[in-house]
Amino acid sequence: MSFLYSSAISLTQLLFSLAAFFNPKARLFVDGRKGLFQKLESTLATNNQPLVWVHCASLGEFEQGRPIMEAFKKQFPHYKILLTFSHPPDTK
Repeated sequence: MSFLYSSAISLTQLLFSLAAFFNPKARLFVDGRKGLFQKLESTLATNNQPLVWVHCASLGEFEQGRPIMEAFKKQFPHYKILLTFSHPPDTK
């Protein structure tokens, strides 16, 4: 199963990289993720608290998830919440 997942991720990355040549939003998608995990690693290198990562694709998802994150923070105040977004700006 992990082979199938890894293959699908690799194929998706390839397709987005190809689409980036023709589509400005695809280019933003690809460029916005360059070095993402290295940036996260360097930013979090000095963190010594437990961490939960919440990813939202849009402001609407964030607004829906906010009560969950607030409840989580009340129950687990020693955790840090890493919040990321992936919605590119409008390219009209």
